[in-house]
Amino acid sequence: MTISLLQPSGLVVSPAFSHVAVVPPGATTIYVGGQNGVDETGRLVSEDVAAQAARALDNASVALGAAGATLADVVQWSVLLAEGADLQAAYGAIAPRLARAGAPPLVTAARVAGLGVPGALIEVSAVAAVERAAGA
Repeated sequence: MTISLLQPSGLVVSPAFSHVAVVPPGATTIYVGGQNGVDETGRLVSEDVAAQAARALDNASVALGAAGATLADVVQWSVLLAEGADLQAAYGAIAPRLARAGAPPLVTAARVAGLGVPGALIEVSAVAAVERAAGA
């Protein structure tokens, strides 16, 4: 069985997100905690939401890589945007890197009053799944 991302009939069809992810037994599930647009020292890379979004995705990619996964293995993204942050600019900076052939991942997005890192405008977290090779 393979990992499936579904867009069931009766629900809106979007090229940006799916509604259901099915991860079969035996697959490795990887959880990436909230990543902000900070460098390796914890400093914000910019006051611009697009730059922060790009770096947050870079940081998520590094975290995924440490667990043997890539952005293409993500089945669900959670995106938190600080109130007032430009949603179009944030998604514009990361959408091309999230696009993939076939069904897109699940996406949950929310506006929040603030984030844990002072000055942060965006935070992303992810759930990824990697199928194990046969016999592994």
